Amino acid sequence: MASTSTVVSAPGKVLLAGGYLVLDPAYSGIVVSTSSRFYTSIQDAGALNPNSIRVRSPQFLQASWTYSVRFVAADGTVMVEQVVLEDSKNKFVHLALQRTLALAIELKGVAEIQNKLAPGLDIAIVGDNDFYSQRAQLAQLGLEPTIDSLSKLTPFGPTGVQLKDVHKTGLGSSAALITSLVTALLIHLDFLPRSAFADESISESRRLAHNVAQYVHCLAQGKVGSGFDVSSAVFGSQKYTRFNPAVLQPLMQDDLVPKLAPILSPSNPAWDYKVEPFQLPPSTRLMLADVDAGSDTPSLVGKVLKWRQAEPVKAAEVWNALDQANMKFAQALRRLSQLHDENPEDYDFVVRFAASLQPVQVRAIFFPMTSCLNTHAAYQEIRTKMREMGNLCGVPIEPPEQTALLDACTSQAGVIAGGVPGAGGYDAVWLLVLEPPQTADQLPFRRIERVWSTWKDLNVSPLSAIESKAKGIHLEDIDQVNGLRQAIHG
Repeated sequence: MASTSTVVSAPGKVLLAGGYLVLDPAYSGIVVSTSSRFYTSIQDAGALNPNSIRVRSPQFLQASWTYSVRFVAADGTVMVEQVVLEDSKNKFVHLALQRTLALAIELKGVAEIQNKLAPGLDIAIVGDNDFYSQRAQLAQLGLEPTIDSLSKLTPFGPTGVQLKDVHKTGLGSSAALITSLVTALLIHLDFLPRSAFADESISESRRLAHNVAQYVHCLAQGKVGSGFDVSSAVFGSQKYTRFNPAVLQPLMQDDLVPKLAPILSPSNPAWDYKVEPFQLPPSTRLMLADVDAGSDTPSLVGKVLKWRQAEPVKAAEVWNALDQANMKFAQALRRLSQLHDENPEDYDFVVRFAASLQPVQVRAIFFPMTSCLNTHAAYQEIRTKMREMGNLCGVPIEPPEQTALLDACTSQAGVIAGGVPGAGGYDAVWLLVLEPPQTADQLPFRRIERVWSTWKDLNVSPLSAIESKAKGIHLEDIDQVNGLRQAIHG
């Protein structure tokens, strides 16, 4: 029998390098998974009707959906139908249930899945506060927009709005949600063993969860995207090279899809994505901020791809130069980690010293800080090339307002890189700062907070997320996650 309770989390993401290029399997991106996570809790419902599934999202108004699961004996298919059609609909949740159960039936048989669903399922899904703008909550409490203020908010706090009206912060909420939901279902139905997620190795079970989550996420979005957001939700921070989108094309329709198992199987060689584990160097901190302006990512991507098609020679020149800068940046970060491994004491000394210097000051000092400089220089080159591409195709990848903000931030002591994540636009900024063990008010991240809090041209509000230490999908103990039981069970 299935376990009576299953809780699975999956992290958000920040694409540091590889914006736009990551859509092409010829190039790679550097994506960091965040400490902010989505959590899916599944338990046998008991009081619900058999073969009934209730899904709740307690952070939103009117966010509860009940589905009836009907098995078609003639061909062994499964139908997942919303019970009250007048209620709001959630395409992502509906497709996740429909297609995950269909796959389970293909491989386990109707009788076994019927048995697992007999008590009904009660599913709750919540996301860490960082996935949604907390400006209104901070203002209501009279708190300044700082990282310390964010720590005072109720974990998994109510947004006070319907799901369709929430202001997201660009951390990849839909990918993290789908990954946690799909994996929790596969585990709760005893389709994947819990032991497969006891460590962070790239196991067959983790790869299957990846393939199913990629499929559901692409189907819900109506297109086969690059997949870096789902991949980081499954495997953690990484250098990512996308899969050939042709692998999912046979399944990208609402009805009459072929058998799922042969296509979604980890043994299917058509899943040719590449995942190379990656992590930020020791004594560095990822900082993120929500910029209250917003951009339409699909629109930006569409315009860039249209330009690439119209001017292939120039686009190839720009993309190749960008790729070289991206890889220089990744190599510089890896070199910092290597220096730490070779001599931790010297590394810590350098970090403490460099944290008090601006990049221009570091250049003037003959000291073993070249890797910090290389990191800074490589990302400045990335920013230059991204702005060039934006100008060529008429897209605000790094708008002037963002340029001014980033220039002010990256000139601060202890900042080694910073940019606009992913496709760019007005949504957010990220910074990588040194974080030596010293007095709190001297830490580089405190300097950045002061810049953000006094910035006038854009409304900048920090997020509390840092890089995730748990790599990708994680099985959770509900009582070990602050506020999770209260958020789910009220």
